[in-house]
Amino acid sequence: MEPQSAGFKTEPLSGKVALVTGASRGIGRAIALALAQAGADVAINFLNRAESAEAAAVEVRGYARRAAVFQADVAVATEVQRLVLGVQEQFGGIDILVNNAGIASPRRIEDITEDDWDRTIAVNLTSCFLATQAALPGMRARHWGRIINVSSVAAQTGGVVGPHYAASKAGMLGLTRAYAQRLAREGVTVNAIAPALVETEMVASNPNARPDHIPVGRYGLPVEVAQAAVMLALNGYVTGQTINVNGGWYMN
Repeated sequence: MEPQSAGFKTEPLSGKVALVTGASRGIGRAIALALAQAGADVAINFLNRAESAEAAAVEVRGYARRAAVFQADVAVATEVQRLVLGVQEQFGGIDILVNNAGIASPRRIEDITEDDWDRTIAVNLTSCFLATQAALPGMRARHWGRIINVSSVAAQTGGVVGPHYAASKAGMLGLTRAYAQRLAREGVTVNAIAPALVETEMVASNPNARPDHIPVGRYGLPVEVAQAAVMLALNGYVTGQTINVNGGWYMN
């Protein structure tokens, strides 16, 4: 099949449905809005901030796109199944899955507990596996899908949160490559984005985060991560890659 023209439609993702986990604020919210601007309908997942999630849905609808909010703890298998089923029933399917939900609990090495480890791995990594497994059957049946995993520069450098966080985010990169390799011929791409110190509540609450860690000398903006997510949603030839949106902290 011949490649499509490089010229883009005004709404190149029109007719597509995106599920963004952890989309009530920060990077997830910015990605949800950017996908809506590109024409996608958006399912907004949240855990605790219903009001913020509803506000994000209102913004999505402002782009004349459909939006709905879905409360679920994506670290729990039964809740993920309920979430995906709910999105499929309301929107007809999931074309784009953005695994963005995550937590960061800054700890000194000697202060990391087993509970810290287990919860961080569950929310940041297990959730990615659970949501991918649940959304994949529909994508494979349609021979079209985009899975975008929001990892972190911590996966590449160790970061400023702690080993528990770095390990969870590094696991996402391995998961990304493994799925990408197995799905490449089925029309489903799987990629990761690795941001560094983006202006969010998560970074603001981390006493170890400083803009002087970043070569460009400032924190990133959520919209700058969202731009990378839209590119990955549009491109069917990029798969198994990690897009570094990090101000030059990690270069490869």
